[in-house]
Amino acid sequence: MLEFWNGPKGFFDFPKQKLQFEFKTETDLYELARVKTYPISISFNMSGTHMAILSRDRNVRIFKCKNGRLSKMIDESLTSIATSQQENQSLKDMEFGRRIALEKELDKNDWFLHSNVAFDESGQYLLLPTMHGIKVLHIATSTCSRIIGKSENLRFLYISLYQGCPNRSSAALTMDMKASDNAALDSIRNDPSLFCTAYKQKRFYIFTRRDPFAISSDVDRDVFNEKPTKEEQVAETSTPTSSRLFERAILHTVIGDIHIDLFLTQCPRTAENFCVHAKNGYYDNHIFHRVIKAFMIQTGDPLGTGTGGESIWGGEFEDEFHPSLRHDKPFTVSMANAGPNTNGSQFFITVVPTPWLDNKHTVFGRVVKGMEVVKRISETSVNPKTEKPWEDIKIMSITLKSL
Repeated sequence: MLEFWNGPKGFFDFPKQKLQFEFKTETDLYELARVKTYPISISFNMSGTHMAILSRDRNVRIFKCKNGRLSKMIDESLTSIATSQQENQSLKDMEFGRRIALEKELDKNDWFLHSNVAFDESGQYLLLPTMHGIKVLHIATSTCSRIIGKSENLRFLYISLYQGCPNRSSAALTMDMKASDNAALDSIRNDPSLFCTAYKQKRFYIFTRRDPFAISSDVDRDVFNEKPTKEEQVAETSTPTSSRLFERAILHTVIGDIHIDLFLTQCPRTAENFCVHAKNGYYDNHIFHRVIKAFMIQTGDPLGTGTGGESIWGGEFEDEFHPSLRHDKPFTVSMANAGPNTNGSQFFITVVPTPWLDNKHTVFGRVVKGMEVVKRISETSVNPKTEKPWEDIKIMSITLKSL
């Protein structure tokens, strides 16, 4: 249920003079209680005429403030999204399944409660973080004008929009002046910036109209700027890197062993991530969750869906490309990722040369024995929609050896 009050000057009384109703029964403010949900975010437009409420049932309800009437409802429930996907396929089935699984994970651990909605400066558009990206919705027509960050492998949650002008002029600008192609006005035009947080990320993200190369800087941006936890610092200083690395790993799967030589010199950080995970039993009982015949087999996800896993440092780490390590041979062991510098724990083994993956995925090993096991896994029967084997093929354990 929603309540209206005056501010401190009005002694928090009911604002009769400013509203067109006296009792809440004359409004739709009982709507949330009626459907047994509750608000997690309330946003007002600049003029104060409308408020948008994001509720726990994943619906956005827009109310008129003066009369308390429900003006519009935007259904972003998982049921509605699934129906929309069936009618108009906006994502490939595998990617859609991955994102839906992430949405269910958000609901399960209450991370969705950290989401919100925001009006733009005009009050005509509403920004809403969704599984597809940040939707920019035109309120009057109920249409999605654009989706920000759709290609990013992130689930954005809390957003804040800045539409100010950093170098505001004291002179008033006419509409003709604003619309003109005048370079002298570029510095005083609005520079909108959208600040966002994302699920399981320790950094925030900024979307702007500026191209990255338009910002001059002599120093490269540090994209991995999170301060390590005390536990990570202790683990890093107490254990010498050399004792964490091994030249060979033997994957003991349910259908046979796979022997892998690791490239410690060329990609030490990737090898360390793999060795520490293996030594700690992280990969034990992981399934090969993605198998594509005549291409590759993939594993390393504790969720078994292709959406989980993290590095030994928590989160993601950078790529390590080396000119001598290419996908030019079958049985190459390489890191799976969701884009540049997004390595976690998942990896794959190819069964054919895959040169198009060079400089996109970090090669950190090569199978030297047990190729028949890899081939057998690659030829197993899979679900055509998810590329997941019908019968689970697991890594029972991993043995590490120094040669």
